[in-house]
Amino acid sequence: MIHVEHAHLRATLQSGVEELSLNLNSDQIDNMIAYLLLLSKWNSVYNLTSIRDPKEMVKQHLLDSLSAAPAFKDAKNVLDVGAGGGLPGMMLAITYPDIKISMIDTVSKKTAFLTQAKTELGLKNVTVHTGRVEALQVKDKFDVITSRAFSELCNFINWSGHLLADGGQFIAMKGVAPNQEIERLPDGWQVEKMQALAVPGLQAERHLVFIKKQLAPA
Repeated sequence: MIHVEHAHLRATLQSGVEELSLNLNSDQIDNMIAYLLLLSKWNSVYNLTSIRDPKEMVKQHLLDSLSAAPAFKDAKNVLDVGAGGGLPGMMLAITYPDIKISMIDTVSKKTAFLTQAKTELGLKNVTVHTGRVEALQVKDKFDVITSRAFSELCNFINWSGHLLADGGQFIAMKGVAPNQEIERLPDGWQVEKMQALAVPGLQAERHLVFIKKQLAPA
């Protein structure tokens, strides 16, 4: 029998997923709750997130990440920089099993958790890297590089720009619209668009910032 609290968490997640019009099946919802419970368990020892209450985690972590998920539906190979406990990376990996999702963090206890979560959830499309993103080298560059509350946009681009495939884009998850950060973007990069997000059950500003390399004049 499902624990009563687990059933409540699942119902909250299911309701939010429907509000976001995401097409997820019951196995995917179950996997997201399994991830949440694993995060909560490891959090007591490893301090992966400051949010302790699983009910808050559903809103502030799972649904917050899922509100951005539609922006990634056409991606093929995504890197989540400063992945921490795996947000949005783990949510994207469960939502889109055909998209390759890589996650990198400098903190080995966080990547140990991500590796454990990948194994326990059976996520074949996940790769975990430990180290600094500016030192990462990969054979196949990424068509989308994302981060959630990682660093200022100029650092994000300067540190990971070498990993972006030609024609690829950065999708940064931010709170309030980061207008000052946008003004400080490195030369040669421009914001394609900024999209406001509504997170079910959360009264907070959220924005996605889409950034691409400027095309050289013909």
